[in-house]
Amino acid sequence: MLKKRFLPLCAPALWVALWLPLGGAHAALTIEITEGVPGALPIAVVPFGAEGQGAPPDDIGAIVAAARHRSGRVAPLAEQDLLARPHEGREVNFRDWRVLGVEGLAVGKVRATGAGQYTVQFQLFNVFQATQLAGYTIPTTNADLRRTAHQISDIIYEKLTGEPGAFNTRIAYVTAAGKAPTQTYSLQVADADGHNPRTILNSKQPLLSPAWSPDGTRLAYVSFENKRAQIYIQEIATGKRELIASYPGLNGAPAWSPDGTRIALTLSKDGNPEIYVLSLAAKTLQRLTSNPAIDTEPVWSPDGSTLVFTSDRGGRPQLYRMSASGSGEASRITFAGDYNARGVFSPDGKQLAMVHGTGGQYRIALLELQTGALRVLSDRTLDESPSFAPNGAMIIYATNENNRGTLAAVSVDGRVHNRLVLQEGDVREAVWSPFGRRIMLHPDPKP
Repeated sequence: MLKKRFLPLCAPALWVALWLPLGGAHAALTIEITEGVPGALPIAVVPFGAEGQGAPPDDIGAIVAAARHRSGRVAPLAEQDLLARPHEGREVNFRDWRVLGVEGLAVGKVRATGAGQYTVQFQLFNVFQATQLAGYTIPTTNADLRRTAHQISDIIYEKLTGEPGAFNTRIAYVTAAGKAPTQTYSLQVADADGHNPRTILNSKQPLLSPAWSPDGTRLAYVSFENKRAQIYIQEIATGKRELIASYPGLNGAPAWSPDGTRIALTLSKDGNPEIYVLSLAAKTLQRLTSNPAIDTEPVWSPDGSTLVFTSDRGGRPQLYRMSASGSGEASRITFAGDYNARGVFSPDGKQLAMVHGTGGQYRIALLELQTGALRVLSDRTLDESPSFAPNGAMIIYATNENNRGTLAAVSVDGRVHNRLVLQEGDVREAVWSPFGRRIMLHPDPKP
């Protein structure tokens, strides 16, 4: 089946075969932790207190605790194991928390300040040193409460691990519902934890290859709504969209340049699938490859200087690298296994995630570009479409379970595994957004 992912460039109708007959689909994703890091950092997240008239619609403390658990790097205490329920630093007895062996303690409260208006106060402590690591007051609203909780999660994660968090981000993905010939497809955007799903587009024809703009405000994607592959760009906030590629033959695999001014894509308008770059302002095309083989799935390096793409010019699909200017020859960069495709750069540009095939099994692998070392991260037999979190810590990908398309995520060290399950139906083509919009933070003085 994964071999067919490469063939649709010559026969776009084969894309449809990637979708199984389905029942009705519900857009909400449920995240399950299937494997975490042994010895994860023990912390306590106390349920946030509430002040003022009107309880907030979302439990910020519970959202923060759930985020910590999903990371696999941090292990929050179960709520029933908490010894006390402090809501601010002056109420904390560090000796009690040391008995539980927790290293970090997060406390906070939500104060209603008006209709749908709140102020969230939180503090994070190092229990053994009895010191405050972070403390902020955050004005927010009903609509932004979950985003506020995700931002708090990012702060806690960074303070405890030294790495930026990616909880205040989103994922885009495609779902399918119904049975042929009345099957329908939806392009969805949800929070990184699967909550707040929003339908960007519904179609009776397949939707493929969503790609976030660098500023996170737009999505490029492939639609078959006019009975052939075309590429659109759509604003997420307004729904306004623009048809940017409708050339004869294939229009596929859009990828934004890091500065958001260009789109790399695959076109067969001249008879063979080749890599092109489209200037979004001038609407001009530059052809980068010229080879009788299939060249597809371009992706930009973070500095915009290089493109990596998939080609079977060597007989089987492998990854090749070339200058984004089109100068010079493309060079092959993958050699292990008999199938390597759908490459994507890590945010720091030092690694490539890809679909790696050997012996009829297709898994997500990570290539160290400097050394050429390749590590297989996933453990199923039909994994595809990897996408890095913007902090580079996790990779989301599509897989198959019980003849049903699902999503999964794995840490770059292969130790943390999550599964993202759609309640009903099939889900594919997930891609992680850039970092999310940050809410105004007001640092609190240390106690």
